[in-house]
Amino acid sequence: MMERLALEQFKAWKDKGKRKPLLVTGVRQCGKTYLIRNFGETEFEEMAYFNFDGNARAFAGEMESSGIADAIRAEQGNLRYEYFQPIDDPETVLLIDSWTDQEAIDAHHASPMMKQVVKLREKYDLHMTMERFVSDDYELDEKYLRK
Repeated sequence: MMERLALEQFKAWKDKGKRKPLLVTGVRQCGKTYLIRNFGETEFEEMAYFNFDGNARAFAGEMESSGIADAIRAEQGNLRYEYFQPIDDPETVLLIDSWTDQEAIDAHHASPMMKQVVKLREKYDLHMTMERFVSDDYELDEKYLRK
């Protein structure tokens, strides 16, 4: 009953010509996220979901505390696997990983360890972007480095 009433109110909001952002409030664990995601997935062609509750930081913490990150660091070909968190953005975690070559990366992606990583991503409902950088030695940069 309550779910249907809420969805009817959401649909009325959607049907307005000029609409303001939809703000949904309520006590914890009452189904707000479920309703909004259900509504977004059924009523719109595209939906973006942002969860601002520290899940990215919790994910990185569990990767470390569970030993998954250490197991990845021990994989053949791994040179670096570290998490970093911006001071001003608790919802972002930066992973810097480095591998000896593409073959090592492919072996890592095919390893059973990745199933555990994917399971944790789903647990924390994380969405990711990736940028790939290739290291090279560039002599002109040396003048900017303090050793």
